[in-house]
Amino acid sequence: MKLLFAQGNPGRQYARTRHNTGFIALDAVAEAHGGTWRNQDKFRADIAEISVEGEKVLLVKPLSFYNETGQVARALVDFYKLTPSEDVLVIHDELALPFGTIRVRQKGSDAGNNGIKSLNAHLGQDYARIRIGVWNERRNLMDDADFVLSAFSAEEAKQLNTLVTDTLVPLIEQFVQGTLETTSVKPTPKP
Repeated sequence: MKLLFAQGNPGRQYARTRHNTGFIALDAVAEAHGGTWRNQDKFRADIAEISVEGEKVLLVKPLSFYNETGQVARALVDFYKLTPSEDVLVIHDELALPFGTIRVRQKGSDAGNNGIKSLNAHLGQDYARIRIGVWNERRNLMDDADFVLSAFSAEEAKQLNTLVTDTLVPLIEQFVQGTLETTSVKPTPKP
């Protein structure tokens, strides 16, 4: 079994914000694979179960806030007896990357991301992650918290949906198959 864990914040007011890029991505994966979200109070998460290449995959959107997600991940890893380095993939926004850039890493530090800091405190650093760039020129006009809690523009939301379908879903399938490699994918320039 594999665990796909998204970083984000619960609540409608955060639904389409940059910090919820992980949630947006998993919503698309659930839809593509016929997954249905169910609230699981004992794990403090919304969870959808899907199958990819015959492998059971849990999609997880924690109901804790972004900076406190480590406890949710730890409870799931312990309950299902998973090995983070083999079975866990975290999907999150990355303020340091230009919008639409995707970076895949097999492990690493938190690089200043408080949600990843929480995960590292509870799981260690040895788990795969997909970082999705959210930076744009508006970032220079506001502080980090305001920027990551701001909504995507209509054009960015459209591009993000395409990015998830064309690039992210195949990367997730590679993770499930055990063939995901460290990589960086830059956005295609607009014509």
